[in-house]
Amino acid sequence: MTSTSYPILRLRRGKEESLDRFHPWVFSGALTEMPGEDSGIEEGDIVRVAASDGRIIGVGHFQIGSIAVRMLDFADSIVDSDFFASRLAQAYALRRTLGLRRPDNNAFRLVHGEGDFLPGLIVDVYGPTAVLQAHSPGMHFARDIIAHALVELPDAGIRNVYYKSETTLPYKAHLDPQNDYIVGGFDTDIATENGLRFHVDWLRGQKTGFFVDQRDNRELLRRYSAGRRVLNMFCYTGGFSVYSLAGGAESVHSVDSSAKAVSLTDANVSLNFDAEAGARHRSYAEDAFKFLDNMEAGTYDLIVLDPPAFAKHRGAIRNALRGYQRINFRAFEKIAPGGLLFTFSCSQAISKEQFRLAVFSAAAQSGRRVRILHQLTQPADHPVNIYHPEGEYLKGLVLYVE
Repeated sequence: MTSTSYPILRLRRGKEESLDRFHPWVFSGALTEMPGEDSGIEEGDIVRVAASDGRIIGVGHFQIGSIAVRMLDFADSIVDSDFFASRLAQAYALRRTLGLRRPDNNAFRLVHGEGDFLPGLIVDVYGPTAVLQAHSPGMHFARDIIAHALVELPDAGIRNVYYKSETTLPYKAHLDPQNDYIVGGFDTDIATENGLRFHVDWLRGQKTGFFVDQRDNRELLRRYSAGRRVLNMFCYTGGFSVYSLAGGAESVHSVDSSAKAVSLTDANVSLNFDAEAGARHRSYAEDAFKFLDNMEAGTYDLIVLDPPAFAKHRGAIRNALRGYQRINFRAFEKIAPGGLLFTFSCSQAISKEQFRLAVFSAAAQSGRRVRILHQLTQPADHPVNIYHPEGEYLKGLVLYVE
C-alpha cells in the first residue's frame, strides 16, 4: 500500500493553522464535510488530511465525533507494521533514558498517547506483561500489529500483551472489544516499583490495573512519612499506603469505598511487610467524605487526597470544583498542626489554576495558615507533547498546615 491509497479529507480555509503547529487533533468542524456512509470511509481508517489548497498535511486515524482525525504523522506517510515498530522503539528508548527498567523497578508507562506521538494508545508495562489500551477505533484495529511489535522490542522483556479496552473506546463505534491476551498469557501479577512490590489486577482493576502516574509522588511521600500518622484517602490498591509504611510511618490508615480495593491494599501491605510492620496499617471500606466528616480532628498529621476524576467532561467542572473544595476543606479542618497534605486532581477537564483555586478557597475557609512545599505533576514516562498541552492532566500540591 502507498499513502496515496488513503482517502483524503479536506480542511476548511484557515483551519490548517493548528495542524501546521503540529497539534494532533482535527475537529469535525474543521473539515469541509464529514464522510458519509457512501464515502467508503469507516471509523478507524487511515486518512490523508489536506489543506484547502490541496497540500497534504499528514495522515491519521478517522473517527466519528468532535475529534474527527487523530494525527499519526505530519508527513504523507504509510502507516504499517514498520511505522508502529519504529514509534514503539522510540517510546522505549525514552524509558531506557529515564532508567525505568531496572532490578528495583519494572512498572512504567511505555506509551502515553499524544505524548509519544501515538494518539489514542496507552501501554503500561508490569514486568513481563504489557497492558494495551485503545482510546480510538484506529488503535483498536491496529492492536494485533502493536502487540506483536511490543514483544519484539529489544531488551524490553515483554512476553505477554493483554488488551483492555472495553471501557475506553467510543461506545457509538459499536466495536464490541473483548478484553483478553493478544500475545502470551498470565505470567505473574506482581510488579516492582522503586523496590516495593504490588499485585496488579489488569483483568478487573481500574485503568490498566495500577496508577503508575503517581510513582514519583509516592516516592516523595516516603521521604516525609517517618514518624507520622498517615491517612490515605481513596487508597485504591494502597500505593501511597505501602510507601508510607516503607518510609517509617507510625501508623497508616487506608480508606476506599470499594471493599475489593481495600482487600488489594491489604494484600499489597502483606506482600511487602512482616506481621509486625503490617500491624501499623488498618484499612476501612467506607465513603471518603463520611470518613473525613466523622473523624476526630488531630488524628492524622499526614493526609493523602487522591480521588478519582471528579470531572470526566467539561459539563461536570462546576460540581467537580465543589467536590475538590469540600474534601480539601475537611482535610484542612481535621489535620493536626504541623501536618502535611498531599492533594491531587487527575481530571483532565480541570485546569491547574482551577484546582489551585479550589484548594486555596478550602484553605481560606478553614482559617489555617498553609504553605506550598511542592507542586506536583505526572512523571516523565507520561510525557506531554509540547504541541498538545492538553496532555498534562495530573495536578498535585504538598501543603504544610500550621
